[in-house]
Amino acid sequence: MIAERDMMGGLAKGLAVIETFTAASPRQSIAEVAAASSLDRATARRCLLTLAHHGYADWDGKFFTLTPRVLRLGTACLATMPLPQIVQPLLDRLSEEIGESSSVSILDGAEIVYVARAAQQKVMSIALMPGSRLPAHCTSMGRVLLAALPEAEARALLGPGPLPARTKQTLTDPEAVLAELARVRAQGHAVNDQEIEIGLRSIAVPVLNARGQVVAALNVGLSAARAEAAELSARFLPQLLRAQAELRAMLR
Repeated sequence: MIAERDMMGGLAKGLAVIETFTAASPRQSIAEVAAASSLDRATARRCLLTLAHHGYADWDGKFFTLTPRVLRLGTACLATMPLPQIVQPLLDRLSEEIGESSSVSILDGAEIVYVARAAQQKVMSIALMPGSRLPAHCTSMGRVLLAALPEAEARALLGPGPLPARTKQTLTDPEAVLAELARVRAQGHAVNDQEIEIGLRSIAVPVLNARGQVVAALNVGLSAARAEAAELSARFLPQLLRAQAELRAMLR
């Protein structure tokens, strides 16, 4: 346990400010950042002006946006993680074999973070790349990762609900999601039918290390026009399981 006296409150506040910028909120005022970060307006303002001074944010006099310089933080993290380096060649080979896009992600709170991707074609309206984040409750990789947690921990991450609906097919009742997690846990894979975006289906399996611990998730995503949800297991699960076994032998 790290003692409170050894922590830098200013750094923590600055990081909280950076985390308020998302795909849904890429351009924010001081008031919006203060509300999203639970900081007072004066503190949020100082953090934002500091980021702008050092080139991590742009300011037009009213609204702030992050600059590409902030990607250095995530790139440095990904560069020091062995997982992306290990899985990328396998993803490239898998996607070439099946003709569809594949990805690996890890769990960060209630979200998944993409750490590697091999794209055959664009399958979502947003561009997915290492560092992209999506909600865990309505993605195939997210459900695989949540299913690996103790039920109490998964329930705490989901919260009381209702969960955000990305499409009309998204499960928003935490109890319904927990029931789905039980099915995922029992069958060893998750199928997602247009819950994250209409027109997108995916299937995911857990990535385990040599000790049998779930460290990530691996999926195949494709246009709904290319396969029905009921077909995904037959078409892609054998290849995913082979990749899972290969990765388990490489991850310590």
